[in-house]
Amino acid sequence: MRQLPGAVGLDHAALSVTDLGAIDAALPAHQPDVVFNCAAYNAVDAAELEPDRAYQVNAQGAFNIALTCARHGVRLVHFSTNFVFDGALNRAYIESDPAGPLGVYAKSKLEGEKLISMVNPEALIVRTAALYAPPAAGGRSGFPQRIVERGQRGEPIRVVADQTVNPTYVPELAAASAHLATGDLHGVVHLVGAGCCTWDELARAALAECHIDAAVEGITTAELAAPAPRPLNGCLESTRVSALRPWRESLHEWAARWGTGPTVREA
Repeated sequence: MRQLPGAVGLDHAALSVTDLGAIDAALPAHQPDVVFNCAAYNAVDAAELEPDRAYQVNAQGAFNIALTCARHGVRLVHFSTNFVFDGALNRAYIESDPAGPLGVYAKSKLEGEKLISMVNPEALIVRTAALYAPPAAGGRSGFPQRIVERGQRGEPIRVVADQTVNPTYVPELAAASAHLATGDLHGVVHLVGAGCCTWDELARAALAECHIDAAVEGITTAELAAPAPRPLNGCLESTRVSALRPWRESLHEWAARWGTGPTVREA
């Protein structure tokens, strides 16, 4: 919404993607040129215990939005995830690579992509990864902030070292998505920060950028023993659009805002 002054933002309380009738009424009421579907059930581990809820939002909800946009002739930009791949490839995934989701969350997101493509082939589906936003009170901006706050408090920091991702800065993703929405590109695109790193590498980089001296212990995915499986290789590249800035440049900008961001009590 910051990228598009005057845009109308409808949160979950105002409009649920699971309510087809409400969506069908909302579009004529607001008469948008573009709908950005940012809604998702993205609790990856919880989805293993709540598969119905995950599919209701990520698959049926995506279908509801896509169908309604098609009915009213409204451009749709939908956000998906690198989790649609199994992570077994030895290079970054491109748009034409076959999907192979591992867990419930991943499978529900891929099902959403398929349903959108079926009922609204002109929609743009943006796959992205490892999102983090500017610093926010309460640690709501994502992984780097959580790591930095733990470092400030002197807490142990154990991070997986065998999963690779493209750290992606939300303001840049939003700006690029808003730009792509003005064109006629449709289908799936990969839109991420340029370059890949492991999660423990990202943790060390965030601490260094914020000048916090704290140790990071790298662990394996097996040691983490999370309920949901995750792709070891979560790296994306695109043959259709340019990547965002190199992830270290974006992280540097994020860290520059840290001093004006949340206040965290020292341990």
